[in-house]
Amino acid sequence: MPVEPTTDENWWSNGPTGLCGPDSEIFVWTGDEMPRGTPISDDRWVEVWNHVMMRYIRHSDGCLELMRRPSIDTGLGLERLVGILRNTQSVFEIDVFQPWLSTLPRIWSPLDERSLRVLSDHLRSSIVIIGDQVTPSPSGRGYVLRRLIRRVLTTLWRDDPTRTLSDLPIELVEHTLEHFRQSVDPSEVRTVLLDEERKFDVLLQRGRKILFRSRFTGTLTDDDYRYLHDTHGLPRDLVVYLNAEAGIS
Repeated sequence: MPVEPTTDENWWSNGPTGLCGPDSEIFVWTGDEMPRGTPISDDRWVEVWNHVMMRYIRHSDGCLELMRRPSIDTGLGLERLVGILRNTQSVFEIDVFQPWLSTLPRIWSPLDERSLRVLSDHLRSSIVIIGDQVTPSPSGRGYVLRRLIRRVLTTLWRDDPTRTLSDLPIELVEHTLEHFRQSVDPSEVRTVLLDEERKFDVLLQRGRKILFRSRFTGTLTDDDYRYLHDTHGLPRDLVVYLNAEAGIS
């Protein structure tokens, strides 16, 4: 494939501060004819692999400090690679997603394609994370899990607030755990999901009461968001969701 220098894009960072470094990206041509163009000019080049040369730590003032022990962080999109080898248009067409795509529309109808993909991907990911003995929490890996589950729930409840994760067939949990060779009891995974659903519902009910106060009826400022988070434990994305639910921009 062509080598394309893209200085601005070929750089990975963990955020405004922290680990960072240059990276290389490996693409596969998925078109029917001979390869043409570059990954920037033709979206039939699909990225399947990257290598991050983890060399620096970026500080709050923007300066870069060389790491004492640099390393290489590499990531291969296995499911994306399977999709390419099987000539599918997306990873959602490979076999591991089929039980999800065929089952979820039967229990939570109707679902548009975007919602179906979000639910399939996030629920499957949540099950795998719980299978690795991680539970929802306010920070670290547990917070990633919490965000995944909450997006599942906001997607479900957007169209029908009576939907619940208790409708999720245990067979889907078992299928995912078996696929990743995790020995966790599927009922324990289900218990974690339902417990987080209950906590999130309580938080939503409390958030609705708080946002009904006159102080928060207009356009919210950054100070309002900070106050809601620091004082009431309502993260910004949750406040945005509740305002959208109430028809407030």
